[in-house]
Amino acid sequence: MLQLHRSLNAVGAPLVLAIGNFDGVHIGHQAILEKCRNTASLLGFEAAALTFEPLPREFFSPATAPARLMSASEKLAAFSRAGIDHAFMPRFNQAFSQQSPDEFIGALVAMNVRHLLLGADFRFGAKRAGDVAMLEKVFALTRMDDVRVGDTRVSSTAVRAALAAAKLLEAMKLLGAPYQIVGRVTHGKKLGRTLGFPTANVSLGPAARQRKPALAGVYAVECRLVTRGLEGVAELTGLGRGGILQGVANLGTNPVVSTENCQHLEVFLFDFSGDLYGQKIAVTFIEKIRDEQKFDGLDPLIVQMHDDCLKAKTILSRK
Repeated sequence: MLQLHRSLNAVGAPLVLAIGNFDGVHIGHQAILEKCRNTASLLGFEAAALTFEPLPREFFSPATAPARLMSASEKLAAFSRAGIDHAFMPRFNQAFSQQSPDEFIGALVAMNVRHLLLGADFRFGAKRAGDVAMLEKVFALTRMDDVRVGDTRVSSTAVRAALAAAKLLEAMKLLGAPYQIVGRVTHGKKLGRTLGFPTANVSLGPAARQRKPALAGVYAVECRLVTRGLEGVAELTGLGRGGILQGVANLGTNPVVSTENCQHLEVFLFDFSGDLYGQKIAVTFIEKIRDEQKFDGLDPLIVQMHDDCLKAKTILSRK
């Protein structure tokens, strides 16, 4: 089972360590994690991944940082599914960012790291002064080659671009699975139920006020309940065929009913009337229906919501 560490501490076993942002845990990241696990097994060590929270660009330039593809908890669930033994997720703050390259290397030595897996362009330490060549003097090291899908180099940037352009099939090829957001259902304004469309308000976490999600608009979606904890997504029975619920999701600022300019994910589930408050659900984005719009009142919004549902049902019937 995955063990989470909030500092760079020794865990008692020698480690094979993969380092990176791992945002989205796309197929390139998955290749690194698989190589990490296999190398650790071959050497009799334990497999570990080092990432950061917040991500460095979010710390240095919060206003211009790229959209986050997944939350920290979703990333940990992906590490667990990949068979990683230890996840190191220290807080990236001023003190951490000011470490010299030698201090960072010293921390890895103290952790009992024996083998590193990195991208060829990895930089570390204050002012990004450290490079892979410095690490190769101390550790056994595997430089990971780029993974490509056709002419596209697989990267978090490429995934974000595909999602922003509503190219969900392209994003799925880069991720190895359809894009999803996992969040807990919370109490909202409950306006939808008065309009005939009771929605599940899925929390995007505190970051929603600072950063936009990687995609926006109205989508045909599929949803599953998920387990709590690090073991990742697990279906709970009794909710539709195979535990899957279908519906329509709006991801945006809800300009008709809100002036907060805060990102919301609201999901209307077809043929479901149960209580989901407090539950975590995984919302899988199947196809975009339209951009978010501002309507002159609630009546045209209701008409549009009926149309969105009809389009979503047509899209989902083709699956």
